[in-house]
Amino acid sequence: MQVHAVFNRDGGTFRTLDIAAFALKAKEIFEQHGHAFQSDVVAGKDIVKALENAAARDRDGVLMAGGGDGTISAAAAVAWKTGIPLAVLPAGTMNLFARSLKIPLELNAALESLASGVISAADISTANERAFVHQFAIGFQPRMIKLRNTLEYSSQWGKRLASMRAFAKVIGRPPRFAVRLTIDGASTERTVSAISVSNNPYGRGLLPIADSLDQGKLGVYIADRISLSSLAKLAATVLMGSWRNNNDVDEILAGEVDLHFPHLHGRKRATIDGELIPLERDVVIKVHAGALRVLVPAEPSPK
Repeated sequence: MQVHAVFNRDGGTFRTLDIAAFALKAKEIFEQHGHAFQSDVVAGKDIVKALENAAARDRDGVLMAGGGDGTISAAAAVAWKTGIPLAVLPAGTMNLFARSLKIPLELNAALESLASGVISAADISTANERAFVHQFAIGFQPRMIKLRNTLEYSSQWGKRLASMRAFAKVIGRPPRFAVRLTIDGASTERTVSAISVSNNPYGRGLLPIADSLDQGKLGVYIADRISLSSLAKLAATVLMGSWRNNNDVDEILAGEVDLHFPHLHGRKRATIDGELIPLERDVVIKVHAGALRVLVPAEPSPK
């Protein structure tokens, strides 16, 4: 197996590592398992171009991406479009897609598990043809991320603290917006505070991640127009992992979701896999069952 890795040196974990030494260690581990391995270390701003170049050079190999969820999302889009298997190295803060793939979060353990891994099929989803592997969201999350990006932090814990500070600001003015939802052909109009559409439904754990990535379904999560008191309750249930018992949140499984925002104006934002993007008036979200090939541990890492 030929593996071409692209490491984002600005990724959360890589910031604190000797990344050149780590790249040599990765090469050693994969060669011990009989694979060819090469890597590029690039800045975050150059990651997409580096991934595209790597995929173009090694169409018969495996594309490995090392970085946070934004890096992995970009790599998944490149791998899906080119048909190349993707290997995910979790070097970010949350590593949500890696968790769903049952990849160990410690980097050396991740390398070992991938070097002895197998190619499997996973679902990938799109929002207006833009690929995502975790979620598309509007409402609370874009506001939080926009605020968090104005705060300074230099570590994973600093990022988490910045997220908490941003959330504290957002809950003072819960977003509310009108939307026409068409879910597998059935339409309804609602005024809501948040919508999240996930690539496979969330599991029962504390983190909002899919337990498996081969169900061929979107998870649609809708928070109705929420008051300040209801929002505090929602935040508490999310933290405790009991949000499914909250009457303010609807969960629907679907194959396709169409969103129309009749009163969209100004520079509104959505998020795809944690990255801010412009929100379009009409968004078509689809799941592509089994369309992404991924390198996964032969024996899944325990949760």
